[in-house]
Amino acid sequence: MTAFEGLACSAAAREIPLPGSATRITGWLCIEQPGAWGRDVIGDEVLGPEITAELAARTKAAQVRPMVIRRPGRYEFNGVRTVLIASSRPEGSWCERFEITDLKQLLDLDLHLLNGPPPGIGALVEEPVVLVCAHGKRDQCCALLGRPIAAGLSDLYPDRVWECSHTGGHRFAPAVVLLPTGLTYGRMDGDSAIAMVDAADRGEVSLTGFRGRSCYPPVEQVAEVTVRQEISDETYTRRAADGNARPTAGDGDPGAGVDDLTVELTEIDSATIEDHATFAGAATVTHRDGRRWLVTTRTIAYAPRQASCGASPKPATAVVADQIHPLH
Repeated sequence: MTAFEGLACSAAAREIPLPGSATRITGWLCIEQPGAWGRDVIGDEVLGPEITAELAARTKAAQVRPMVIRRPGRYEFNGVRTVLIASSRPEGSWCERFEITDLKQLLDLDLHLLNGPPPGIGALVEEPVVLVCAHGKRDQCCALLGRPIAAGLSDLYPDRVWECSHTGGHRFAPAVVLLPTGLTYGRMDGDSAIAMVDAADRGEVSLTGFRGRSCYPPVEQVAEVTVRQEISDETYTRRAADGNARPTAGDGDPGAGVDDLTVELTEIDSATIEDHATFAGAATVTHRDGRRWLVTTRTIAYAPRQASCGASPKPATAVVADQIHPLH
């Protein structure tokens, strides 16, 4: 018997750090599908047997994540489905929205276009779209914890909030993704979710619950989060000295807007690595204003625990920041 037996997966993962846990996705195809969903969008043919196999092949070839979405709460479906397509690149991310009346219309899409600039298939979405995982068939934590967040945000931001299928990392529920940026969040509550959307509307990044940006692998995600935290703390300290600091440090900084940082995996001299067994990688983070930082990371191992509710315990690891060095 383990210390985590009988716990929900989100409770068992409470000590696992959030940064670096965002699923790597750069292309999104979100299809409105009301009602209950199966455990797997493709495997359970949630969109029906006629198009699922072909859609699965096409999304895989274009490296696009197929997802189903629905409005929070109960609503009457009139046969017209909203479709969102999005590209979450480090710069130039975009989201377009259009409607279909037949799921077969999805097969008319050239999904490879999601790897480039906005294709003009639909209307360009100007405000951030909020996807809240509420995929109860996949994991009960997403339904129990995600749906209240979706409902609360929907009251404040009508027409921008969707419940969505599995985004990856239900053990971090409530899990939220913002499109088109791919900013990914976990362990949200009502207040932090509102702060997240308000920051996104300003072109900023709320750091509470921030897991990383989906366009990057774990090492780069951790590096970006680390630098954002560093900038935010420096800004907080400066404002505190001026008598006009924010209530708490680390909640976002207008000096590091969503597209102000770029991240690149970096090779370093092996002689400078203290522990090769746990070294995970290094990345250089560059601010638009020219400032640069080198962030080294390491892997931490945790006791086995369930990654999904009801699953068998498995070893758990996380990539964490080791050191941050300003570069001149």
